[in-house]
Amino acid sequence: MTHPLGHFANGQPAGPPFALEEGDRMLRVRLDGGQTYAKQGSMVAYRGRLDFAYKGQGVGGFLRRAVTGEGQDLMKVTGRGTVWFAESGSHISIFTLDHDSLTVNGRSLLALESGVRYKVTTTSGGLGAMIAGGVFNTEVSGTGGVAVLCLGSPLVLPTDEPVCVDRDAAVAWTAGVRTRVVSTFKMGNLVGRSSGELAQIEYSGRGGFVVVQCGETPAAGTTQERH
Repeated sequence: MTHPLGHFANGQPAGPPFALEEGDRMLRVRLDGGQTYAKQGSMVAYRGRLDFAYKGQGVGGFLRRAVTGEGQDLMKVTGRGTVWFAESGSHISIFTLDHDSLTVNGRSLLALESGVRYKVTTTSGGLGAMIAGGVFNTEVSGTGGVAVLCLGSPLVLPTDEPVCVDRDAAVAWTAGVRTRVVSTFKMGNLVGRSSGELAQIEYSGRGGFVVVQCGETPAAGTTQERH
């Protein structure tokens, strides 16, 4: 440590409402009497006069979480001050929407500015989707910042040419990108197995992209098969 401790306590400039601390592992949100939405339980510190209120998705959202483990619980933060969000040291990326739309894997959504709306969407695919599991996502739209969690530094792949991604590795994708479940399973694969890459999601669409993390995070509430 080459600086006196007081150097680290000088604080950060106000900056934009959404900003990343050095290392891109912590999101800093500045509120001036407005509000923001963030993943339930992701607040790690705050300064000022802020209020935190739970915002669930109602009965429908509860059922989706029970079935897929991918529902998103958000909390509303209001008041004046600064709040920091993080989750398990995950890398954080900020996407700035300008009357745009972005679809985010439900578990990867960290925070939204107040001008951004969200709703639950689904990926089509019939039986393949059932085998793939977790076909519920969160579509965000409007104007403002969206903070997304990612395991390690993200890989951004254009979708001008179709690309298939493991459903647990896909973090987010742009509006207009078409998705479909591509099943690679055979019935014999299901005997005595509770895990495996049985299906992927194909993304396609000119001018779009999909954000991929460097690993697969199981859906909340599921367990890895142990041998």
